[in-house]
Amino acid sequence: MREISEDEAWYRVSAMCSLSEHCLSEISDKMDKWAVSKDAQFRILKKLIEEKYIDEERYCKSFVHDKFVYNKWGKMKITKELRSKKISLQCIESQLSKIDESEYLNVLKSLLQAKKKTIRGKSEYEINGKLIRFALGRGFEIDVIRLCLNTEIYEGIDS
Repeated sequence: MREISEDEAWYRVSAMCSLSEHCLSEISDKMDKWAVSKDAQFRILKKLIEEKYIDEERYCKSFVHDKFVYNKWGKMKITKELRSKKISLQCIESQLSKIDESEYLNVLKSLLQAKKKTIRGKSEYEINGKLIRFALGRGFEIDVIRLCLNTEIYEGIDS
């Protein structure tokens, strides 16, 4: 791809950031693809932050909300994705702590109920193993999964 000017890069990334939330690493990666010089990238990123086009805290908050509510991801998967986007662990933990624990358990419970209807197993042990692998893949913590499988929260799944 051809190198683009600093002004054109500013125009493109400011337009992108006006339409949806983005983090610094996404915008930086995009400018790398456009072959924008590191000095120009620094100036553009600084300006984006100063003019509130980019706010890592705001990005993290919306990412956590969207991935939990719409994608039904667990905290481990959300953390992994945000860490890959170079979001600070402190920011991630701050936003994850805002997820209501009972709502978190209810989301996992409904996922397990739906999944249990679609899987087959020779024993309850085998079925539980498949449910655990499924929930781990969604990013839920093993202790939360076991809580749902071993307590009254899980009883509604057997029907």
